[in-house]
Amino acid sequence: MSEELEKKTDIEDKLKSEPVTTDAADNKTAGTAAAADKPEKTESSDRKAAKSEDVKKKEEEAKRRRRTIRALVETIRTLINVAAIAVLIAVLLLPVLRIYGNSMTPTMVEGDLVVSIKGANFDRGDIVAFYYNNKVLVKRVIGFPGEWIDIAEDGTVSINGEVQTEPYVQEQALGTCDIDLPYQIPEDRIFVMGDKRAVSIDSRSSAIGCVAKEQIVGKIVFRIWPLNKFGRPE
Repeated sequence: MSEELEKKTDIEDKLKSEPVTTDAADNKTAGTAAAADKPEKTESSDRKAAKSEDVKKKEEEAKRRRRTIRALVETIRTLINVAAIAVLIAVLLLPVLRIYGNSMTPTMVEGDLVVSIKGANFDRGDIVAFYYNNKVLVKRVIGFPGEWIDIAEDGTVSINGEVQTEPYVQEQALGTCDIDLPYQIPEDRIFVMGDKRAVSIDSRSSAIGCVAKEQIVGKIVFRIWPLNKFGRPE
């Protein structure tokens, strides 16, 4: 009897001394599983954030493109309007003309670009452009309606008996002259001559004659080319 009690006591002591591992292992497994779940959640949220950033960037880029296109359209529209206004001004008020020939040398030479102004009042010595046989000629105003013009053999010009000083003429010459001198300028017309008197065909020739007001394009007020001669032609 006592032996049996001792055996039971030994068995109980052994059972008490053995560690319980089942719950610990289960807890450890559960912890590992929980720890494994966390990275998946973090990775998923990172992907969502990255996608959101990409969407925002694409939207911003689309907005920038739209703004750029709008600005470009506005710029083109403005340039077209400015060009149209410039063309209207050039055609109606300030025609730009190119000089051909050498009848106005040394004041202006072939290839010069000049600006004329319409509706200007003319003074003696002004340079004017006028239509002749579908061409535009450029000459200098010498006389006005009713005045008497006389030109000597050496090219000296007199108006109403008064000899004219012409600093713009380098070499005087009678040139091509088939009108009867002295010559009275008709009403509503002006007498014009080129600065290079020996070669210029102008009002001294009956082929051109005096210039009517309706023929006049305008007064030459500015030279824009070449740049080294930029300014008012004298």
